[in-house]
Amino acid sequence: MTDGPVTGRRRVSPAGLLLVAAAVAWIWVVTRWGGTRATTATMGLGLPAFLGVWTLMMAAMMLPSTAPVAALYARTITVHRSRRMVAFTVAYLLVWALAGLPAYALVAGLGRAATAAGTAVAAAVFAVCGVYQFTPLKDRCLARCRSPIGLMLRYASYQGHSRDLRAGAHHGAFCLGCCWSLMMLLAAFGLMNLWAMVVLAAVITAEKLAPAGRLVARAVGTVSIALAVAVFWVPTLAPGLSGGGMAGIDLPGAQVPHLCLI
Repeated sequence: MTDGPVTGRRRVSPAGLLLVAAAVAWIWVVTRWGGTRATTATMGLGLPAFLGVWTLMMAAMMLPSTAPVAALYARTITVHRSRRMVAFTVAYLLVWALAGLPAYALVAGLGRAATAAGTAVAAAVFAVCGVYQFTPLKDRCLARCRSPIGLMLRYASYQGHSRDLRAGAHHGAFCLGCCWSLMMLLAAFGLMNLWAMVVLAAVITAEKLAPAGRLVARAVGTVSIALAVAVFWVPTLAPGLSGGGMAGIDLPGAQVPHLCLI
């Protein structure tokens, strides 16, 4: 991407840059938290530190599925493309960062409830996610993420210096509406369970980009409802709530890191 009017010169793809940003976020998560097995639902972090870690997690998980929409939006920009795409992406991630506020309260509350009734809490989390996958709101948000042409027409009407921020935040809100229940599953699997993050990121990408994305959403809902029942017989299906603390993935030589966001 280059600033200034679009010319015939070859430019770096906006989608490619988002994928690079997602890869950097994944590397950070793996190297900093890959071997962590926290003893509390919030990983022992205060709210500011939790929001920093949460935002990086969301960048890793969400940016790959957002890259096609970002590339489409970039095609509508004729001047200052780099700067405007940065604004679009920052606003998109800001929506997910703000979602970290209720996420922090949720995982802290679920963690406390799990000490008395972890299996029941895990079943409730799975059930909520499963039911939401079949709701009209999920369908509407997913449809906007899968077919964003209507969004592009809306964004073309935005005026002023804040138009890219508004577009990024608007698209982020639809993504949040589409995926919040899937993110809630991290409370059950363990907030820093890297296997869960990888699987959920793949599910989100398939829902948005695969030809059978809607069927993927329905299948995930069915599996989640099944887990809500099965967890009573196999509590280890929800290690984050019924398995004695947060689950992680051990990496060779990994140690619990000191908090360092950069």
